[in-house]
Formats: sequence, C-alpha cells, structure tokens
Amino acid sequence: MELKSNNPLLNNKAYKAGATTVYDTDGRPVEIIDYNNTMSVQGAINKSLLTLILLVSAAFVVWNLAYMGVNIFPFIIGGAITAFIVAIIAMRKPDYAHYLVPAYAVLEGVFVGGISVFFEAMYPGIVLEAVGGTFVTALVCFLLYRFKVVKVTEQFKSVVIASTLAIGTYYLISIVLSMFGVQMFHHDNSLMSIGFSVFVIVIAALNLFMDFDLIEQGAKRRLPKNMEWVSAMALMLTLVWLYLEFLRLLSKLKD
Repeated sequence: MELKSNNPLLNNKAYKAGATTVYDTDGRPVEIIDYNNTMSVQGAINKSLLTLILLVSAAFVVWNLAYMGVNIFPFIIGGAITAFIVAIIAMRKPDYAHYLVPAYAVLEGVFVGGISVFFEAMYPGIVLEAVGGTFVTALVCFLLYRFKVVKVTEQFKSVVIASTLAIGTYYLISIVLSMFGVQMFHHDNSLMSIGFSVFVIVIAALNLFMDFDLIEQGAKRRLPKNMEWVSAMALMLTLVWLYLEFLRLLSKLKD
C-alpha cells in the first residue's frame, strides 16, 4: 500500500520511489527493489551528522577569522545568499544532492559563524546559551517523537506548514518595510516581541517533528538514496532556524 503525505518534499515528483517495474511473461507488473540504492534511516542520520560537522567547522573558521580582525560582514551576506540558492537547487535537483548538500552545509556554516560573532560581541556568552537551547530542544523533540508521545498526523503537518509559511511571509514583509525605514514590533524587547520570539521557537521546534517524520516516511516509501542528503539538509535548515531564533530571544531578554 502506498504511503501518502502532505509534506511538500515527500510529494515532490522529483523523488520517485527507489524501485524498478518490470513485466513477467504474462505481462503482469513486478516491482524489483534495490535496497542498496534506497533511503534508510541510518543513512539519513549519518548524513545529518556529516552536514552538522561541516557546518560547525565552517562556522569555527569564520569565528577565528573575526577574532583575527577580518571583516566578516561579507561572509554573513554571501553565506546567506549562496546557501539559500544551493538549498533551492538541491531540492529541485535531488540527483546532485550528494554534492550540493555538503556545499550548503559549508555555506550555511559561514553565515552562522558570522552571525554568531556579531551576537557574541554584543552579548558575551549568548552563543553558548543559544547552542545549549537548540541542543536541548532538539533532544526533547527527538525523544517525544521516538516514543510516540507526539504523533505527526496530517492535521499536525498542515498546521505546522501553514504556521511556518505565515512566519516566513511576516519576516519577508518586515525585511521589505525595513528598507523604507519601518521597523516591525518584533525588533524591540517588549513583552509582545518576546512572546512572538517564543512562538516562533515553538513553531521551529514543531518543524523538527516534521523532519523526523520525513526521514522515517522516506525510508518506508523506499525513496532514492539521494533523499538521505535532502532530508539531512531539511533537518539542518530547521536546526539553524531554531538556533537563530534562540539568539534573537536571548538578546531581547538580555536587553
């Protein structure tokens, strides 16, 4: 029986099941599965760890460059733009994901490293606190998913996807308005702004459940091996988002 999901990645036509259909002598379809070329949970975990190592390594390099006096602003802008472009290409061209996702991890690490230096300069110790918050949140979400305390139903996915798109739209509008000198409320340290940051962190954490489900369902549906890279990138995107929101929240609380 075919598994169905409203997850945009799982429903992308580019990700066809890792199986080949042939026909027997009577003309009946027979599905032949090459399990060495299909996605597995362990494979996705391994690639997620690799992308994390690449990201942290790149961030560490930028961190050291900053303390050597190098201007890191171009790293922040360049890393953000190029990482976004590479991520879009990787999702549209999964056949090249084994090249694109490691490149994305390095570029995202450059961006994260630059942003981290910026926040650390203003609020000493905030980076370690944000890393701790991100790690604890990810661990709690994994345990809740692993022991079926939280179940990723179709309604759950719909709510999380809609909330994520709403937040993304709000941020996009905020960026456009800031170009004209208009600052939205989430930039200050008011109670409403802090509450908004908490809400966004909750939505980012809920996206982790979506990522875990993406890996599990992808393995069950026998998606191609390159989907391991795509799912690793999806998980990394969520973790980076969560980390950045923790930086934002902690900076408001320190102010």
